[in-house]
Amino acid sequence: MEIHNAVFVRSSSKVEECPEADRPEYAFIGRSNVGKSSLINAITNRKSLAKTSGKPGKTQLINHFDIDEKWYLVDLPGYGYAKTSKTDRAGFQKMIRSYIESRTNLVCLFVLIDSRLDAQKNDLDFMQWLGQKQVPFAIIFTKIDKLSSNQLRKNAAKYRRRMLEQWSEMPQNFFSSATTAMGKSEILAYISHLNTEMENVDWKNL
Repeated sequence: MEIHNAVFVRSSSKVEECPEADRPEYAFIGRSNVGKSSLINAITNRKSLAKTSGKPGKTQLINHFDIDEKWYLVDLPGYGYAKTSKTDRAGFQKMIRSYIESRTNLVCLFVLIDSRLDAQKNDLDFMQWLGQKQVPFAIIFTKIDKLSSNQLRKNAAKYRRRMLEQWSEMPQNFFSSATTAMGKSEILAYISHLNTEMENVDWKNL
């Protein structure tokens, strides 16, 4: 699948402000500074569709983008950034969880993981919560261009071991680099596959 047109729709501070749930939706989330906005720009072939920043915590709203008038891509606020206030972190958490639990057209949540790091507790806890809520999700390991292939294999194997302490099998997962666009075609092919499976869904009457 190739994306031909990606257009910003709106930013929402709560799920009730989001666009009508009338088509498949795919959301991207991860710890602050995981490279989420850069990956979204790479996937959509846009340099600045999602705002990137060297300062973690830049995304603070639910941002919807219309993709070829067929599906929504959603950029969610990052989590785990310690320098935001406790009040802000609680607000972001409430907004994110409300969106995930109530957005009826959310087909898949892509959880971004920095491939350079050991498994982080808040990532593991978040995915465990998704499992408990039966939210469909996939993992995208980011920034793989920052590692040697040998180190990437070691880190991926280590992460797999940690995941399998709680899960019977690994969720669908991808390896990506926003710099080289590696993983882009696989992620888009997965979205295309899910869209095909959802062709006969009556989104407005869910």
